[in-house]
Amino acid sequence: MTILLADAIFTPETIYRDYGIVFDHTIMDVAPNNQLRATYGEACQELGKGSILMSGLINPHVHLEFSANRSTLEYGEFMPWLSSVMTHRDTLINDCDTACMETVIQTMLDKGITAFGAVSSYGFDVDACANAPQKVVYFNELIGSNPQMADTLYAHFQERLFHSQTITREGFYPSIAIHSPYSVHRVLIQKALRYAHEKDLRVSAHFMESTAERHWLDTNEGHFKAFFANFLKQSTAANTPKDFLSYFDQVPTLFTHVIHANEAELQHLKAGNHTIIHCPISNRLLGNGALDLQSLNDHALAWVCGTDGLSSNYALDLLEEMKIALFMHHGHDLLPLAQQLWHSVTAGAAEALRLNCGTIAKNFDADILVTRVKYEINDQLAVHLLLRPPHIESVYIGGKKVKG
Repeated sequence: MTILLADAIFTPETIYRDYGIVFDHTIMDVAPNNQLRATYGEACQELGKGSILMSGLINPHVHLEFSANRSTLEYGEFMPWLSSVMTHRDTLINDCDTACMETVIQTMLDKGITAFGAVSSYGFDVDACANAPQKVVYFNELIGSNPQMADTLYAHFQERLFHSQTITREGFYPSIAIHSPYSVHRVLIQKALRYAHEKDLRVSAHFMESTAERHWLDTNEGHFKAFFANFLKQSTAANTPKDFLSYFDQVPTLFTHVIHANEAELQHLKAGNHTIIHCPISNRLLGNGALDLQSLNDHALAWVCGTDGLSSNYALDLLEEMKIALFMHHGHDLLPLAQQLWHSVTAGAAEALRLNCGTIAKNFDADILVTRVKYEINDQLAVHLLLRPPHIESVYIGGKKVKG
């Protein structure tokens, strides 16, 4: 059992001054420091001035297999970026082995990320994720729009999925990702989602990331037309947006990006109890625009914040991601937006990924950050923690100290 007494406990909604926590694998008590001193005496660890306890951060969407990218891929617009991915894919994958991905995972841990959703296209990251100290929701990605190759593509997907299901360590959750409406044939989607529903697996998908995707799915025209003709010899989209969303009606899903969804699609997403993953840096670098958070709020759609991968980001750092979002969405009141962002990488992300963490309260897993600041702790702490990120001294996952 560990008892930590801090200057403050930070949650997105409330700042508890002179509070501490008691935990083993899970949190046993949250109480004022004086009360904990009276109960536990010398067993208490006094963290001192400027110390802040907060929940571990949760990154719901990251691609690890492209972590070798630094300046190889082309930024600015979605289609040139996608073409550069196709051109350099093999080189980037070969340049990042398990050790490379383990280094990236450690970097996330150093930034306070205690759980993440890894979208795996090839299964090359499975060992790194299986051995990670963090909780990992491991999304085996299904991709392939050619009906003639459907059986082969599904067999390869099943092989990766079944292998991930043999990993039994606590905190590793084999799951399913459907790449996107333009890249996966409906037969494959329906088959995978039936399996996900039967086995109660978590599901993720990309949806409406770019104007090119919007145009292609609506009209079979636009920038995607030449791409599909050249790379896949296809002249029509694999799905309509409406049909694609309907496949997920019985499976609450994390949909990534959703920048260019229309009113009917937002209503459909809400009706299906789905969650939106917002990746602001990726959206900016690929020229896709900014997600309309006000529209999501108006529809009471749950949304969380993620980093995407190093193919479309310069760091897997949720503190940086939230800071960028704070400035990107300049029409929102500052403090409420900051609080929403913090919720999106803690309790909101935990709920979407079905993890028992993200909240500092009794019976939740003790995934905890011990941090410190050198400035006044006040009611705008949610903002200041993004403008001047805290020093992360220690990280606990499931009550076990994994850093510091």
